[in-house]
Amino acid sequence: MKEFISDFNKLVKLRLTLTVVFSASVSFLIGATQQGNIIWLNWALLTFGGFLVTGAANGFNEIIERDLDKLMKRTMDRPLPAGRMTTGQALILSVFMGIFGTLVLVSLNFIAGLLSVFSIFLYAFVYTPLKQKSPIAVWVGAIPGALPPLIGYYAAFESAGFSLAYVEVSQAAIIITPLVLFAIQFFWQFPHFWAIAWVSDDDYKRAGFRLLPTTRKDKLSAWFLFISCVLMIPVGFLPMYYGIGGWSFTILSLLGGLLFTYYGYQHLVKMEISTARKVMFTSFGYLPITQLVLLFDFIPF
Repeated sequence: MKEFISDFNKLVKLRLTLTVVFSASVSFLIGATQQGNIIWLNWALLTFGGFLVTGAANGFNEIIERDLDKLMKRTMDRPLPAGRMTTGQALILSVFMGIFGTLVLVSLNFIAGLLSVFSIFLYAFVYTPLKQKSPIAVWVGAIPGALPPLIGYYAAFESAGFSLAYVEVSQAAIIITPLVLFAIQFFWQFPHFWAIAWVSDDDYKRAGFRLLPTTRKDKLSAWFLFISCVLMIPVGFLPMYYGIGGWSFTILSLLGGLLFTYYGYQHLVKMEISTARKVMFTSFGYLPITQLVLLFDFIPF
């Protein structure tokens, strides 16, 4: 049983899945705060359903890449390439998680359930095969990667055209708030994934993955990474600009954006794995910290 739990955690990429679920959970609480009514049972259902849906997407990803995972040091110990789990077992688990997780999310809000299906499809069956073909894979993957805030936000509202939600929340708020949450997570992914791609480039090459902007660790790829870091500064002002975030979030996100820019510039100058790693570690902390601060600094309108 202990070995199965360990392999299951690796199949669903537990740390990544928990990060995604955290993002959706915070967005749920933001949507619930707008309505002035947090239903904790629904929050628990979102967390559970989000975990299953994300785990399913990661499971499908590992099934498709099982032969490629054997070639990379960072993935060769996953249950499929290591031979501790069969493709059929992984497929059954992933299909079950995908269906059951979607049903849980649909029970909360139809749009949330629909977005979860779209996220699984785009991540597993579009982004995954693109990784070997073109650097555009990172741009495509950023879409399902930024959908968890939308899923979490809409899960806080009733399905029937948000009819009851409109009593407490303006239509503008329902449109603007999730788009701002989506935008922050969307733009964050570029310094995050390009930094990882730079650090792990040698390993990725063994599997034929083409994730750097030019597919090489050259000056142009470093420029792309630097520009993506700089963009985190204006992105951090979006909540205040649209009236849903206060000074605490804005100051923190500005500091995070400046840190991104500083390390991004260091990397542009030196183009070393150590400088890319600094951008990567900055990205690890930026998203969960700023999302949590935004929740407590949130201004319903």
